[in-house]
Amino acid sequence: MIVEHAELAVTAGREAEFEAAFEEARKVLAKADGFRWTELLRCEERPEAYLLLVGWEESVEAHTVGFRESERFQRWRALVGPFFAKPPTVEHYRKLGDHLTG
Repeated sequence: MIVEHAELAVTAGREAEFEAAFEEARKVLAKADGFRWTELLRCEERPEAYLLLVGWEESVEAHTVGFRESERFQRWRALVGPFFAKPPTVEHYRKLGDHLTG
């Protein structure tokens, strides 16, 4: 599995609007080919900073080609893009083992 790690900077004061828009954008993302799961986290120290994690099937291309070059990406970006203070920083990670719980 590939995990997309995206750092999102939202314009200060627009966090609640972004979170509401993301709920709609999540539905678009969930229909993308290769999509497995997603999680959005908000930073405690910097409330305008978010971490978006998205699980994709076994290749980076499931995200960078399959989703980013699709009409779904355009809809996703139209929903959340207006809230970005700067372009997201995106990297991809490969899962190496099972999720460990206590």
